[in-house]
Formats: sequence, structure tokens, C-alpha cells
Amino acid sequence: MMHILSGRIPSTQLLRTAAVILLAGLVTQGCSGSNSEPDATTEETDSLLPTENITAESFGCISDLTAVDRFFVGNLNGDIDATVAIASAEEGGVYPAGSVVQLVPTEVMVKREAGFNPVTKDWEYFDLDVSAEGTKILTRGADEVVNRFGNSCQDCHVKAAPQFDLICKTDHGCDPIPINDVMIRALQKTDPRCEAQALTSEEAEGLEMLQAALGL
Repeated sequence: MMHILSGRIPSTQLLRTAAVILLAGLVTQGCSGSNSEPDATTEETDSLLPTENITAESFGCISDLTAVDRFFVGNLNGDIDATVAIASAEEGGVYPAGSVVQLVPTEVMVKREAGFNPVTKDWEYFDLDVSAEGTKILTRGADEVVNRFGNSCQDCHVKAAPQFDLICKTDHGCDPIPINDVMIRALQKTDPRCEAQALTSEEAEGLEMLQAALGL
């Protein structure tokens, strides 16, 4: 079991923790896939919406996004109010294009333009490598996406009730994940792209319990 310094764990250990959780196929946000990051010329990208030219620079510190429930949301196209409204609505709704939904630093979902993929309701899944130096997109894709351990992202999210647009909360119908809210907050606070955030004693204990359970 490693030591926690100034509320931050080493980024290599954070990534190992996220990877093992992914192995169980139980984290609700994003996975990895086989599609590589698209190339585009400068002239082409100048005329594109942000969601049509997603790069590693599209993603930063998770806590720079807006907290809703136990996850964070944003909107690459700038329509953050519409995204927050849907994320906060008890009755659900369809997220606007550009919406970003993220539970842990290494995984993210982005709502793409209409027609991107009807099976995923136009969501794209991303698996990220995060460090103090920034973000790297490891893999990305839609309904064909399986993570590095062979687990399907879509198989998890499709269990959400239809009105919730494939987004999983604790009462949306998705399978529960074996980490509690305290552990989730600890993982969010230890995003190495963010300024150091002190963990509460409860969060530090929860992170130690998670590491112990995963054999770290």
C-alpha cells in the first residue's frame, strides 16, 4: 500500500487503479477502442466544430468541468447550460451535441453530432492516459468499442433506462459498480492534470481500501 502525499497519489498508481477497475468492466464512463485519433489539416480543422475535431487537448482536469450528481459534465461546443440541464433532470432527456460526461479521470464520453452512431445514440467512448504533462487518447470509438481487456462499453451503458440517453447514475438501471462515492471522489481529486487537492480522512481511507482490494 502506498503513501498519500498532499492529497495526491503518483499518476502511475492512479492509472493502475483505473485500469484494474476497467478490467472488471464496472466503471460507468467510457472505455477504450481500436480507432486511432483522426488526422486533419489546419485548413480543415479551422472550419470544424470542436466535436468534429476531438484531440487530446479537448480533455483536461476533470474538476474543471461542472459537477452534477457524482460525475462531471462539460460541452465542447460551448452549450454547457443545456448539458447541465439534462444531466440534472430527474426525468432524463437527450444530451446536446458536444456534451462531455466523465466519472473518473481516465475515461470520458462525448455526445457527437447527430448520425454519428445510432446504436450508441451518438456517444463516443474514450480511454485516456493522464499525467501531469497532460492527456493522451489511447483509444476511442462507438458500439464496436471493447476495452483493452475485452469488455464492451456499450453493453454497460445500454442498460440505462431509455429516457437517460445511455448515461448511468445509481438509479438509471445500469449494473452497480463496486466502488462507493467516497472512492470515486478520491479518484477524481487525484487527477494528475489538476492542482493538488487535499483528500479528507474519509477519502484517504477509501482510496487505501480500494488500493488494498485491487492489490496495489
